Amino acid sequence: MNWDDCRYFLTVAEAGSLSAAARRLGQSHSTILRRLDKLEEALATRLFERFQSGYVLTASGEELLALLAPVGEGMDEAERRMSGRDSELQGTIRVTTTDTLLHGLLLPALAAFRQAHPGIRLQLTVDNSFLNLTRRDADVAVRPTNAPPENLIGRKLGSLKTAPYASKLYLQRTREEGRQDHDWAAHDWVAPDDALARLRQARWLREHVPEEKHVVSVDSLLGMTQAVEAGMGVGMLLDLLAAGRPELVQLVPPDPALDTEVWILTHPDLRRLKRIRSLTEFLHAQLSRHPAFA
Repeated sequence: MNWDDCRYFLTVAEAGSLSAAARRLGQSHSTILRRLDKLEEALATRLFERFQSGYVLTASGEELLALLAPVGEGMDEAERRMSGRDSELQGTIRVTTTDTLLHGLLLPALAAFRQAHPGIRLQLTVDNSFLNLTRRDADVAVRPTNAPPENLIGRKLGSLKTAPYASKLYLQRTREEGRQDHDWAAHDWVAPDDALARLRQARWLREHVPEEKHVVSVDSLLGMTQAVEAGMGVGMLLDLLAAGRPELVQLVPPDPALDTEVWILTHPDLRRLKRIRSLTEFLHAQLSRHPAFA
């Protein structure tokens, strides 16, 4: 027997109908039916008689309810006690993000959260690939992605803009050589390397610029921005990183087709922990108003 299936059984038994149980659990009718079917299959017995007016326990169902009700009460009590401890907002929260978002977006908000909740310890992991939140490699992920993993839950902060940039020094040199600013194939380019090949700006570069003009490849968007700033070539950069650098010039306005969504994500099992919920709500309130998402 699976305890989650038993929890669904207890809720339906107490609520008396599938609709009432669905409202309590925040789940669909089909999910609850599937759970009940699994439990009945595991026990090889029918637990409910299904009527239009509601669900009525069979004799086996009544016997199981008598056995499980004290267990369910004990689980509820344990949850209340643990939630009470968690409400003090103490403990460690493991946050994973990219170097781009940590540098350009996250650090001031995380500092403000720590100041408001000194009992919290933050463990930051900077990684440009998704850590496995299912294995609890991290508790919260702040990620640039247009396709967040389906096994995680979260909220979108907004979308980041991308445009081609070059340094003033690089443009001065190429203009003296007679190269036109918007003749993409005539320029040297700072490109995302294979680790970032999935990004929309990487696909744009493959479609618009010959490979031999990809003179520098970098495995992070922050590193690309620094390489362009150093005059190594033109780069498709996030406005979040490039707009505040006076040496960089935006060559054309951002293309909406290159927009990148940013999400705050966590595993469904963690959403009820107050320290996790408090951090994700705080970050959404702070960062969704950031000028980079305007």
